[in-house]
Amino acid sequence: MSDTVEPAVIVAIDGPAGTGKSSTSKAVAAALGLSYLDTGAQYRAITWWMISNGVDTAEPAAIAEAAGKAVIVSGTDPAAPTITVDGADVSAAIRTQEVSSHVSAVSAVPEVRTLITALQRTIAADAAAGIVVEGRDIGTTVLPDAHLKIFLTASPEARAARRSAEIAGSDVEATRRALVRRDAADSGRATSPLAKADDAVEVDTTELTLQQVVERVTALVEERRAAAR
Repeated sequence: MSDTVEPAVIVAIDGPAGTGKSSTSKAVAAALGLSYLDTGAQYRAITWWMISNGVDTAEPAAIAEAAGKAVIVSGTDPAAPTITVDGADVSAAIRTQEVSSHVSAVSAVPEVRTLITALQRTIAADAAAGIVVEGRDIGTTVLPDAHLKIFLTASPEARAARRSAEIAGSDVEATRRALVRRDAADSGRATSPLAKADDAVEVDTTELTLQQVVERVTALVEERRAAAR
């Protein structure tokens, strides 16, 4: 008897920072043999490029003019995701506070979003077995026809505690305030704001362990796969 080939599945996982998107997405992709894409890293990468090349991130016109100059390549192995800009590994460089403080402004520019959205759609289309794509506008804008849409939430306090634990010496309250500001910027932008898709399944991770969240999302993916067989 021949082996059953699972239908390709596209999973969109959205939500604000600190809800566990990256950890959940990578674990679900690894468990199900899917590719993985961190779209936030792509926006961080282009922001890093703008800063490194002296582009004024307070000037949308300057950002728009420079947007197409950076060559961003994302590796989609959930066990070892990579990201390069113009051939250079920027995995660590894009996680600095300087990049974090400018990424909302850069990612709000329509020309940047158009460019990165096209890149994301190409990567998803090329994933033979399927892919887990995480971000803030995946289910609403990038991949509105995704087979499964998840929207992760958590209290600001829980999110701040998680983020602070990732960064040695960081202040939890300052982190909470920064997250709330980022939420407001991402939700209020005119182009592809952070929003829950109408058909997304909301999962509140405040009181859940990572393993519990992964199990819940994996079960939902399996249900969609079964329905597609």
